[in-house]
Amino acid sequence: MFPYILKRVLLMVPTLLGILTLTFIVIQFVPGGPVEQLVYEMRHAGGGGEVAVSGPAAYAATHGVDPQQLQQLRALYGFDKPPLERYLAMLGRFARFDLGESYYQHRSVAGLIVSKLPVSISIGVWTFLLSYLISVPLGIAKAVRNGSRFDLVTSLVVLVGYAIPGFVLGVLLLVLFGGGSFWQVFPLRGLLSDDWHSLSWPARIGDYFWHLALPVTASVIGEFAVLTMLTKNAFLDEIRKQYVLTARAKGLSGRQVLWRHVFRNAALPLVTGFPAAFVGAFFAGSLLIETLFSLDGLGLLSYQAVTRRDYPVVLGTLYLFTLIGLITKLLADVAYVMVDPRIRFDAAARNR
Repeated sequence: MFPYILKRVLLMVPTLLGILTLTFIVIQFVPGGPVEQLVYEMRHAGGGGEVAVSGPAAYAATHGVDPQQLQQLRALYGFDKPPLERYLAMLGRFARFDLGESYYQHRSVAGLIVSKLPVSISIGVWTFLLSYLISVPLGIAKAVRNGSRFDLVTSLVVLVGYAIPGFVLGVLLLVLFGGGSFWQVFPLRGLLSDDWHSLSWPARIGDYFWHLALPVTASVIGEFAVLTMLTKNAFLDEIRKQYVLTARAKGLSGRQVLWRHVFRNAALPLVTGFPAAFVGAFFAGSLLIETLFSLDGLGLLSYQAVTRRDYPVVLGTLYLFTLIGLITKLLADVAYVMVDPRIRFDAAARNR
């Protein structure tokens, strides 16, 4: 197992290099860079608006600007250096886990990410936990009662939930319970109330979950449908195998067969989907939810960085997200062995 883990860790390096290199090359050809953005904002937004410029406007933004001033702006952002030199400097910083500094917010990228983490972690952790806590028991119950009325009704509910996009459900929840048209049961924006620090600890915890109720609900609905059906199909496949009939013939109860024998084998597909579920809950698909509920998290940070051509933030967040994704994939492979010790990754085992 150790040689396999070492090999996978070493393979992370070319994977990261490939992704960063491709992104860096694409950036060189994207119109409307930081210089054009800054000039355009100073002309049309007083220098303080978040205006994204691209296409013909990107080329017209610097028209009529003194060439010496343009050269100073390019030097400010480091664009006076050759691309290869900038690329190698970026790799050197990333090797030291120095993600650079934002062009517009004048803060370190690492500091920006840390400041946005509470929102993304809050949504991600509870979405991930609730998705598994709901989906796995529901999928097992559906497999045990396959073909029953309970199975048909829950399948209909799951498919309807899956068909509704999270942001559409979020809008509906805001209209119904956020004061849009009916009752203002839950807050419209933010993760905490303005007077949160003056509250007692029980009140703080209640306020925290009060703010999270709607965004987490909108996120969970779209996540648990696939996991529920995956759990059901995995357990159904195992329940129909010969060893289950043998275990029952030996006198074991249905509950003992399910939890002692079926669960371990059926858990493998769930472990397979763990990395995608983990990364997806934390870093993917959160932009619309964060925007809808006015939550300033990593999804909104990444989107604003792309639209404003804040390249250090784009590359820094991409580097971090890719690294986290590779690590979670490795942890999933290790979990395979924990779930089923028969699995071996060494070459000798594969040749047997």
